[in-house]
Amino acid sequence: MSRGLGDVYKRQVHLNMRTNKLHFFLLLLMCFCLNFSVQAEASIHIIKGKVTCEGKGIQGIMVTDGRICVQTDASGKYNIPTLGDSRFVYICTPSGYLTDRKGTIPSFYLPIDHSKKQNYNFNLKKNPKGDVSHVFVTQSDIQVTSRDELAIYQYVVDDCKQLLSSYATTDVFGIDCGDIVGDHQELYPDYLKRADQLDIPIYRVVGNHDMNYDGRTHETSYKTFEDTFGPSYYSFNKGNAHYIVVDNNFFIGRDYFYMGYLDEKTFAWLDQDLSYVPKGSLVFFIMHIPSRQTEKQEAFLYNYDMIGNQMVNAGALHQILKPYKAHLITGHTHYNLNVVFNENLMEHNTAAVCGTWWKADVCLDGTPRGYGVYEVNGNDVKWYYKSSGYPKEHQFRSYPAGASKEHPSDIIANVWNWDKLWKVEWLEDGQLMGSMTQYTGLDPYASVVCSDREKMVYTWITPRPTQHMFRATPKNKDARIVVKVTDRFGKEYIQTINP
Repeated sequence: MSRGLGDVYKRQVHLNMRTNKLHFFLLLLMCFCLNFSVQAEASIHIIKGKVTCEGKGIQGIMVTDGRICVQTDASGKYNIPTLGDSRFVYICTPSGYLTDRKGTIPSFYLPIDHSKKQNYNFNLKKNPKGDVSHVFVTQSDIQVTSRDELAIYQYVVDDCKQLLSSYATTDVFGIDCGDIVGDHQELYPDYLKRADQLDIPIYRVVGNHDMNYDGRTHETSYKTFEDTFGPSYYSFNKGNAHYIVVDNNFFIGRDYFYMGYLDEKTFAWLDQDLSYVPKGSLVFFIMHIPSRQTEKQEAFLYNYDMIGNQMVNAGALHQILKPYKAHLITGHTHYNLNVVFNENLMEHNTAAVCGTWWKADVCLDGTPRGYGVYEVNGNDVKWYYKSSGYPKEHQFRSYPAGASKEHPSDIIANVWNWDKLWKVEWLEDGQLMGSMTQYTGLDPYASVVCSDREKMVYTWITPRPTQHMFRATPKNKDARIVVKVTDRFGKEYIQTINP
């Protein structure tokens, strides 16, 4: 697609405006009939306002209250009928524009006061850097429970600041995939003091540890998050790409009982949101809990991994994304995993910033704590994992023979951002020996770290078997071994294992 989404939208504006008017009329009619038939006391509210840039109205901007999506008219005005239960009105920020922000929180939304008649206006500004080419960094599971842990998080912030300095001329923003805190919402202000040092817009996702567990229903579980960061689901555009953020933690209403699930209210909104996105477009779909952890759907089991670590209705999500070139960006599991479902759908499960809950700098699968980096140029996407405290080139960890209890005679490599388009090869005394054998197993370093039960504190912290492990058996135990890894984009990374 050679043109940005904004250019494509312009061609659809007249059709969409007619559609919006029809939707508006039908909703009014439906609401009238409903109120008449059941004599409901609630009255219909009209949420209205204008979207401008430099005092001039902007046509074709999507505006929503979380239920109904409309587009602005030729003068930048919009009208949304509502029954009075929507918390926010917000826009889908168009390509080429920026909103104001409070620290790192983008001001794309406004709280609705249903007791007053007022206009909800949005003022945009042109993006001076342009955004057809842009970069975003993805963090997940910061999961702080104390100010002491926030002090450790500062090292991750400093690492990210240094990396972002290399993208000074590029449009950059952040995505946080949830579990910002570990059930301590009172730490949100202190977290923001750290995060705001990055001085970029950061779009945030509700995690299961960001929910209120003292509410009576799922609908009350994300109130504190919304009070701090705004709507729990929304969208925005950058260049040719459309970004969607949703809450897929469905709180059952008791303690920590939740499941990965996208409710019908969100799906209904999603249908409308994507109706404005041309088929074949690049779409990034961002949520906390992974949709699925395997390429092929496995038989459903009623256990935590099936219910709490992935979406029970992932099939419906994958179906709605089928017309697009989609990347799912998720967290939650505290390990790194790339799953390619098909040529147009891929999931990137991002390892945890907190590592093993701030007790060590490594995640359950041996991935160093860090964050994902995505470079988008038009329709082209490249990505890498940035280990905090290491150079960009640190893309795997190698181990000498004897390090792994599972394969004591083998050299080991953990390639945490691996997918099937990567190559993992090895050389013995300068001779290329071919590809290393991929297997599912434990990272030696993570195994050692997690075995220190006194340090780990939490009893559930155990090393996680991962499929991005590789092994090979040297002919000579005293040989000089070199591991050469080539990513899907052709970049090589080399480590030497000395005897």
